[in-house]
Amino acid sequence: MLTGLLTAVAASLCYGTGSVLQAVGSRRSARREAAAGQLSRHGGPSLSSTAKAAMTWEFIVGTILDFVGFGLGALAARMLPLFLSQTVISANLVITAVLSIRLLGIRLTRPEWTSIGVVCSALVLLASAAGPEGSGHTSLATHGWLLAVSVLLMAGGTVLVRRLGARAAVLAGLLSGLGFGALGVGVRVLNGVDPFDPVALLADPALYAILVAGAGGMYLHTVALQIGSVNGATAALVVGETVLPGMIGVWWLGDASRPGFAWLAVAGFVLAVAGAVAVAWFGSPEGEPAAGAPVPDARRGDGTAPAAREPAATP
Repeated sequence: MLTGLLTAVAASLCYGTGSVLQAVGSRRSARREAAAGQLSRHGGPSLSSTAKAAMTWEFIVGTILDFVGFGLGALAARMLPLFLSQTVISANLVITAVLSIRLLGIRLTRPEWTSIGVVCSALVLLASAAGPEGSGHTSLATHGWLLAVSVLLMAGGTVLVRRLGARAAVLAGLLSGLGFGALGVGVRVLNGVDPFDPVALLADPALYAILVAGAGGMYLHTVALQIGSVNGATAALVVGETVLPGMIGVWWLGDASRPGFAWLAVAGFVLAVAGAVAVAWFGSPEGEPAAGAPVPDARRGDGTAPAAREPAATP
């Protein structure tokens, strides 16, 4: 249990740190492009700016940390109940918010600090109440259903989001969270991992559910951030990434709390999700930079700052 918990915390640290480093690289590149007058017709960063942002050392290191976080999160999903591993990983919003104070010149408000305190307290409750994870052994037909649902959610969700346009930010955020949740479930039930069997691994539909859900979740999350409220999209992602996978872990995979501590696990889970949503939601549209920050930037709901403003557009 302790090893799995430390692994989930490490994954959360990687995701949160990676997000801030990517924001630092994006901002630096966007400022250089803006100074050179290379903006899009809407006044936002050009494609050239986006490509150059991806080549900054901060963005590259942040992306590497994202991949490391993915690996650690996948490992944690096999070592912990999903209601614990997914919730701890979603707490990367807290890491992002705190690191943003130093690296992005963001000053957190009192509601944000309160929300962070709620998340940390809730994680302590969850860790105290969590029991052993379930076996994760399910039939291959069930893995096929997981793949079918993942394809339906990601493909159908993409079509629906494109039809709704700028009104679909929260929906896209929720669907991306469900995609990441399906990824966690797929990792948990994946065959051919322990002991390693490449034939069983490649023949398991859960492997392809992981690929579909992961790629679709990343795409829909990007769309959500482009077309609408970052706060609402991020809050919806947290709900989709934690609530349904946690329930599936309990109802389907045999995850459980310690005997007599079910109420504490439920309370910790609800508080952790509510606190993570609040961290995203209380990120005000305009933030006050810390003293000494060179340029005031727009606040994002996860505590970071985007490279430049651009009006919402249909994806």
